[in-house]
Amino acid sequence: MLFAYRNDNGKLVPSAPQDALWIDLCKPDPAEVAAALPFVPEVPTLEDLEEIEISARLYREDGFDVLTVLVPGLSREDGVTPVTGPVAFILGKGHLVSVRYHTPRPFETYAPRADKVGLGCAGPERVFLGLCEEIIGRIADLLEGSGKALDSITRAIFTTEGLGPEAAVLQKALETSGRQSDMVGNCRLSLLTIERALGFFRVGLEERGTVEPLKATIIGLSKDIQSLEVHGDYLSSRVAQATDATLGMINLAQNTTVRIVSVVAVLFLPPTLIASIYGMNFRLMPELNFALGYPMALGLMVASAVVTYCVFKWKKWL
Repeated sequence: MLFAYRNDNGKLVPSAPQDALWIDLCKPDPAEVAAALPFVPEVPTLEDLEEIEISARLYREDGFDVLTVLVPGLSREDGVTPVTGPVAFILGKGHLVSVRYHTPRPFETYAPRADKVGLGCAGPERVFLGLCEEIIGRIADLLEGSGKALDSITRAIFTTEGLGPEAAVLQKALETSGRQSDMVGNCRLSLLTIERALGFFRVGLEERGTVEPLKATIIGLSKDIQSLEVHGDYLSSRVAQATDATLGMINLAQNTTVRIVSVVAVLFLPPTLIASIYGMNFRLMPELNFALGYPMALGLMVASAVVTYCVFKWKKWL
């Protein structure tokens, strides 16, 4: 799909590609690629964006700045599965062209509110920084959501009654911890690529002598990224803590089960010993001719089990 926007009195409104300030290509077909080629040297494919080396994600070509960053979004196939995919920003000759093959939410929310951003959308550089600000805000929302999910894990594990949470609760806690670990890691990686892109973008502005109007914004975005990176590290430690706590609860539950089985086995051990003694096939066993031998053996078995149980209770093993 191809989305084109032009600046209309400080607002981004849909327009034809030839009049556009920002052209957004989302999984473009050949016709849409052809429509964008007059404004960029080439339109990278998904394979180009995924196979590109991290050292070559930022470069200049024929007067264009090409900046590739990783952005969290949803899979293009089902629109539900969270993915983190590459997005290429191509800046030059009065246009900004973005190429993506998944659906990050900032690309849908930025255009309607571009006039509300302090930087505005008077040029492609400002649109790029506005998109970066929107992406950083989205990452902050994702990290906040991860924090809330980890809070729910903690409540589920530590606020249960009885011996501990049920197996289904523990399994769900582990699954949630794994998903949030992936989410936090992807957000950290995305912040890293955006920070590098902003540094490269600033160097280009300094070389052209146009950095001053945008310098404060770039510094502010870099500080936001650094703050979110610290928050991401904190959430990573919380993920590890939640995982360790869940595994600890699983171990406690398993130990409780094993302890109960062991106690039951020990309770039956003395009666089994008595039954084994009187089950031996020897001719000379005086108790075999005793009239009360059978009830006496049963009594011994019951008594031995009761005594064993009392000893366990006295030792507080039960």
